Amino acid sequence: MDHRPSMPGTSLITDPPPRRSRRVLRRVLVASLAGGAVAGAVLTLLPGEGRQRADRPPAAGPQAGTRAQALTTVTYGVPAALPGLTSLIGRQEARVRAQPRDARAWAVLGSAYVERGRRAGDVSDYPRAERALRTSLEVRGTKNAQALDGLAALALARRDFPAAKQYGEQALKAAPKQWSAYPPLIDAYTGLGDYKNARSTLDKLLALRPGAAARPAVMARTAAVYRDRGWREDAVAQLTDAAAAARTPAEQAAWLAGLGQLAWERGDLPEALRHFEAALRLDPDQRAARAGRARTLAGQGRTSEALALYRAAVAKQPRPEDLLELGELYESLGRSALAEEQYGRLRTAVGRSVAGGVDEELLIGRFEADHGDPWEAVERLRDEWERQPGIEVADALGWALHRAGEDQEALSYAAVATDKTKGGGVRSALYSFHLGVIEGELDRPGPARRHLQEALRINPYFSPLQVPQAREALQELGDVPDEPPPSE
Repeated sequence: MDHRPSMPGTSLITDPPPRRSRRVLRRVLVASLAGGAVAGAVLTLLPGEGRQRADRPPAAGPQAGTRAQALTTVTYGVPAALPGLTSLIGRQEARVRAQPRDARAWAVLGSAYVERGRRAGDVSDYPRAERALRTSLEVRGTKNAQALDGLAALALARRDFPAAKQYGEQALKAAPKQWSAYPPLIDAYTGLGDYKNARSTLDKLLALRPGAAARPAVMARTAAVYRDRGWREDAVAQLTDAAAAARTPAEQAAWLAGLGQLAWERGDLPEALRHFEAALRLDPDQRAARAGRARTLAGQGRTSEALALYRAAVAKQPRPEDLLELGELYESLGRSALAEEQYGRLRTAVGRSVAGGVDEELLIGRFEADHGDPWEAVERLRDEWERQPGIEVADALGWALHRAGEDQEALSYAAVATDKTKGGGVRSALYSFHLGVIEGELDRPGPARRHLQEALRINPYFSPLQVPQAREALQELGDVPDEPPPSE
């Protein structure tokens, strides 16, 4: 018998179909290639966009320059401008038509699709990327490190950390001295909660001493590892150096957006705004900076400006997470109809994202916990935890269990997300807030007060909906002193 309580709100995915795992999605895509000749793949893979004569020489001038920068992106893993990526894709499409046995051309094309899809938020590029990269493997064989690197990057873009780990390890085995295999593998280990391997892989990467073109990307990856360990100042220093060493405006904008995010996480709104605005001046297509700027202005109380920026950010190809943020901002302002409008758009965006092969279970779980059916969130997030047990999933599952009334079990997951001894160490206001609320429900006023206070110290602007809840919870706890430490 189902004893789940009836909960208010609208489910993000109504009448969900049988859940399709990432493995099923991969099998569908692989099956679409099986038995097909490479020449056939050329005919079915390439869309009409960007086509040009295969024998046309490279264009001179700015277009050739942006295409060269984009080629550096797919070779060295540094961010590139969208026009350059589109130009490179057109060139590579023409090349594989003319030379369908060119494994490198297929790998470059697939990697360019991945990067353009990630940057533009257009998940329709991801199936194209997978077909191109698998065609490259079909031509050259399984020791094709460049195609394996591309498949690892694609898996990360789809938030499929087990697949990213598999492809990254295969790429590393195929070319152990090639540094480009290491960054995706670091991200995969992090997404799986395997911080020990993430750090050892970073150490191996640094020992390779990558060249100047790769150095900023390596610094940025180092910053991400330091951030996850709670080493904020070291993370800022690495990203600052990466931005200074960047070779293109798009690359510098990406690292500045990262600095803005680090400043936001520690509640330094003026610093966050400065970095986000600098990133957008360099690259107006920097989506993370656009949303970050809106989020920061909302934290400063500049609500009208924040709403205008959010609306611009979600006007075309909106990221589901941006729609969720905008909906929650409207909800915090009491504008429930506009909030529901964004949540409706969120459902559409999630459906499109899942159709592109992206694992959106974490975001769906977060939405359901706060705005829909918490038990649906628990079910989805339990499956996600079994598949890829990172700390983001631990926090979300703990919160979903709390919202479903299962606080004792919720505590164990919330503790994992905030436990510095488990290998993580990231300082998150949201994680501390969740833990404090759960502890309060379990009648543990001392720890609850400490963690709620910690959340507001880390970032007193972390959520327009949950910051007021944190302050109210602290007020309800009163001035009871913390429990004294046990006597020795």
